[in-house]
Formats: sequence, structure tokens, C-alpha cells
Amino acid sequence: MTSQFDDPEHDAEIYRSYAPELVRFANSLVGPSDAPDVVSDAVLKAFTSRNWPVVENHRAYLYRAVLNESRSRHRSTMRRRARETRTAPSPWTEMPEIRPEVLEALAVLSPRQRAVAFLTYIEDLDEGQVSDRLGIGRGSVRQHLGRAREKLRRALDE
Repeated sequence: MTSQFDDPEHDAEIYRSYAPELVRFANSLVGPSDAPDVVSDAVLKAFTSRNWPVVENHRAYLYRAVLNESRSRHRSTMRRRARETRTAPSPWTEMPEIRPEVLEALAVLSPRQRAVAFLTYIEDLDEGQVSDRLGIGRGSVRQHLGRAREKLRRALDE
């Protein structure tokens, strides 16, 4: 059997041929910040696979490799988030007086809205202190807090 590294020039040409479309494909699956890494990892795994020397349709094989790598990244991200949630609970969950439905409602807030709500209600900072802490204007603090309150109100009224 021949080694998968017997023709690195051929593999490089295959990569050059398909890389732009593979990155566009990966972008649709994982977003622009992770797409190049997903493609690189997928192509490396494909090229070092024991099946690579006998692959007839390189393009299809690489597309499947990118899809599989995207799925793997997604699963890894979900497992990491679940692990972080279990091991490092949110400050909100450490407060027994906060009802479970409020915790669920907090999940619908944007990160900025959660940050402003946390600093306002948990850290007991005033608008100016929140503004300084986050490096945003007081008007932005009011806007994010207002939107957070409205989202929470709607979520809790349902």
C-alpha cells in the first residue's frame, strides 16, 4: 500500500482547488471566525486518513470532512458550555431567591443586557458606575437596561 504522503504536490493542488469553496461552505455552518480553522482541520484529517489514497471524488470527500468537523466543533462547544454551566454556575443561580422562571428569562437577554442587569441588580452599581465599568455611555446603560426589563417582562408574562 502506498503512503498517503506519497504525492504532497497533488494534495496541495487539491487543497488550492477546493479551499475557497470549502471555506464558504464552512462559513455557512460555523460562521466566518471559525470557518478557516474548520477547513484546515478537516483537510488535514482527510489528507492523513488511510482512505485518502483510494478516494475517487476528492471534492465530495472534503465537503463531508468539513461537515463532520463542523459537527464535531459544535458538539465540543455544547459540551464545553454545559460543563462550564455545571462547574461555574452563574451568579444568578447562586441566589436562591431567584425563581427558575426568572433564570430562564435571563437567558433571552443579549450579553450586554445581561451585563448591565447583573451590574445594576446584583452588584448594586448605579448607572454611572455601570457606564464606567463597561466603558459605554450612560444612555447606552439606560437603553440596555430598559430593553432587558422589557424582555424580562414579556418572558415572565407568558
